[in-house]
Amino acid sequence: MAERRVGLVRARKAANLTQEKLAALLPADAKSVRAWESGRSEPRPHRRDRLARLLRISPARLEELLREGTAADLRRPPDASSILLPVVVDGRPVALPLDGATVAASVLGRIVSAASEAAPSAVPITEWDAMSPLSRRSLLRNGLPVAALPALGIGSAEHVARALENPRRYMDKSVTHYFRRQLDQYKYEDGERGPAKTLPMTLGVLDIITRIAREATADDQRDLLQIGSEGAEFAGWLYRDRRESQDSLYWHDRAMEWAQAAGDSTMQGYILLKKAQVAYDERDPQRMLVLTKAVRTGPWSLPQRLQAEAAQQEARAEAMLGASADQVNRKLDVAWKLLSDAGPVESPLGAHFNATLLNMQTAICYAEAGEPRRSVELYEKTLKETQFSRRDYGFFLSLMANSLALSGEPDQAARTGLASAHRAAETNSRRTKEELRRVVGVLKPWHNRPYVRELREALHA
Repeated sequence: MAERRVGLVRARKAANLTQEKLAALLPADAKSVRAWESGRSEPRPHRRDRLARLLRISPARLEELLREGTAADLRRPPDASSILLPVVVDGRPVALPLDGATVAASVLGRIVSAASEAAPSAVPITEWDAMSPLSRRSLLRNGLPVAALPALGIGSAEHVARALENPRRYMDKSVTHYFRRQLDQYKYEDGERGPAKTLPMTLGVLDIITRIAREATADDQRDLLQIGSEGAEFAGWLYRDRRESQDSLYWHDRAMEWAQAAGDSTMQGYILLKKAQVAYDERDPQRMLVLTKAVRTGPWSLPQRLQAEAAQQEARAEAMLGASADQVNRKLDVAWKLLSDAGPVESPLGAHFNATLLNMQTAICYAEAGEPRRSVELYEKTLKETQFSRRDYGFFLSLMANSLALSGEPDQAARTGLASAHRAAETNSRRTKEELRRVVGVLKPWHNRPYVRELREALHA
């Protein structure tokens, strides 16, 4: 098969490497290298830094080469004076020139115009040309999402560009706050857009943080690593939603490394809690229990809301290991007591955990403890679409469908599963689809019923 990623092949040959030699140095197998160069697959995130070093190119350049040969080829046109920035719009990669006239004529013109209207301080499109060529090249080289730049203002965009070129001299709180705002925005959008749209932008920001933290002063480095830790944990969650557990654990480990380097002990406990949730996805209750107990007894001071979530996780793990309903309920009582005593939100890390979410998790515990009917009653009482993002509502519907199936209510289980499948398709939540496959397995005795057949077909579509 002819190579579709010609630039990647050229970079390998320029580094005087055969496919076999590159594979041995990574390490990987030569078949994987051939698949990357032919466009059939991409290297995993944890391989990319080393791959870029072996090819003697920057990580940003590697990402550019990997986009070659995809559905929308982002290769630079013959006119080398055009500076193109790859961004994702509505799930499609777009090559965006940074000169104002072409931005205005492109599909992003509407986005930039909307941002300008929403932010009084935004820069009109016609002022993009005022940015110096050096700054534009810096933003291009670092892959900064240009759709976010108008809200910065032209002066702030120049400042960010200078900080990317010379972190030791120009990095300051305004730049680190910019990265935090970007990641917060991706988190906010995730529940409605799904990982396919938020993950590429999140990884782009994390790549920038990784590179500039190496050259920043000690104080700025600590701030960057703290932000990077939160972003890496979010990337781990996005891979978890995609049901790619190896990559999820890689980013959780990276988040832990950065949290330790930044001296953020609370974040370390939080990351262990998230790794316990990955263990639940993999149906590994023993590991889940070990990690959760470490969360509750570790050398950190966790907000009470996170302590409540950890107590619930411990109850769920014990239910999976065969604890009685009374034992599980006693653990859940601890979680409810911690939450009721928590008062106002003490920390951004615990802000997500409230009574609604604990009710959902309590319903999961009831199902794991062999009380699916009790689980269904709690879902019916507390699961409201207005209280969750589209993706999360779809996920909890899949769990409710499973409890209904276990309760011997096949038609209602399948109808609930179909509602869940619709939202999973909208947000591309593989985690939800995986739960729905479990539901279909439980519904096997009723496989000829119309709704059950429809659910099975929806998952195969």
